[in-house]
Amino acid sequence: MKLEIISADKILFKGDVQRVTLPGSLGIFTVLDHHAPLISTLTRGAVVYETDGGEKEMEITSGVVEVLDNRVVVCIN
Repeated sequence: MKLEIISADKILFKGDVQRVTLPGSLGIFTVLDHHAPLISTLTRGAVVYETDGGEKEMEITSGVVEVLDNRVVVCIN
């Protein structure tokens, strides 16, 4: 699936991933290929994603995520 992590001024990551784990407002959750559509707010924590190059982690303070059509867009503050 495609993952984009963006802020107001730049693209922090854009590429293919096998999974992404996010700090949702109601708890941590993981998105895999062909996940159901979803929109969620995000809280302080780590966005962890797995690429062919291994697992990567990015700390965030808040944001929102949209999952739709095998694409995950994370907008962080």
